[in-house]
Amino acid sequence: MPVTAAYSGTFDPITFGHFDIIKRASKMFPKLIVAVGSNIAKNPKFTLDERVELIREVVHKLKNVEVQGFSGLVVDFAREHGVTVLVRGVRTTADFDYEKQMAVMNRDLYPQLDTVIMNPSPAYAHLSSSLVRELAGLGAPVEKLVPEAVMPILKARFGRKQSARKA
Repeated sequence: MPVTAAYSGTFDPITFGHFDIIKRASKMFPKLIVAVGSNIAKNPKFTLDERVELIREVVHKLKNVEVQGFSGLVVDFAREHGVTVLVRGVRTTADFDYEKQMAVMNRDLYPQLDTVIMNPSPAYAHLSSSLVRELAGLGAPVEKLVPEAVMPILKARFGRKQSARKA
């Protein structure tokens, strides 16, 4: 039976780091679902629908990747969609410790669910959505941090013209 994997996150907004993980995971699994969590506790700056649409624009050439929004537990999403592998990206040892704890809990809640932890490519090891939002809000250039499809919504949301100056 073919494996269905899910890469879950808030993606507020999607960055080149996220896209890197998506591309690499899409080569590892016959089907990859980018599961976009509503996660209101993180106070997202973009709506769930906006984030889902942005990611769809970014991944449209990856034929085995689909994008779906969800709320609630990722294990419930996984169970509903036949997901047996959860892909997680980690940048730091703190990320790893958290993801290890979550992997154990998720497996306890849904024994068929394994977690695969992926490190970012070195070019994106420093990158996070919160950093992108902060830089965009301050008018710093973020073109090197996010896919082109994200730029218009960043400009509109933060009301500042993104400069082309070097960081």
